Amino acid sequence: MNESSVAPINDILAPDLRVVFCGINPGQSSAHKGFHFAHSGNRFWKTIYQAGFTERLLKPEEENVLLDTRCGITMLVTRPTRQAAELSPGELRDGGKILIDKIRLYQPLTLAVLGKDAFKRAFRQSKVVWGRQKFTIGQTAIWVLPNPSGLNRASQEEMVAAYRELRIALTEIDG
Repeated sequence: MNESSVAPINDILAPDLRVVFCGINPGQSSAHKGFHFAHSGNRFWKTIYQAGFTERLLKPEEENVLLDTRCGITMLVTRPTRQAAELSPGELRDGGKILIDKIRLYQPLTLAVLGKDAFKRAFRQSKVVWGRQKFTIGQTAIWVLPNPSGLNRASQEEMVAAYRELRIALTEIDG
């Protein structure tokens, strides 16, 4: 992919968010279209809808509507790749440092990192469980959820259940 075909992908961040979903990095489709989770095989938008974060199924180009639901999106690494496995450990570690700074600035209730392996590398953790983690960034709770990429083997039902667990936890905290 050449530089001229890459569209900028902006963070969807604001103060007072309930959750910031953190993807690993943009795929080819996202880089071409300029929106998070833009590949037709990516299940993010369907999953957050089915888990109850949105009232309707949003299209990637409607990503800013997420702010109305007090949800946001960011990514660990801004460099587009065909697969996240193409990222170096250093890129993920550096991305983790930048992510921590963003979260300290915005202090959402929760940061949801989408992908266990990326979380391990970015946060230098050896053992990671799905769901809520034992540490926070300031007041922000951290969760690890399945990556919605079509390359992930998790079923749609498993993904929705994991994301719904977070939504229910947020409802108990924030009403």
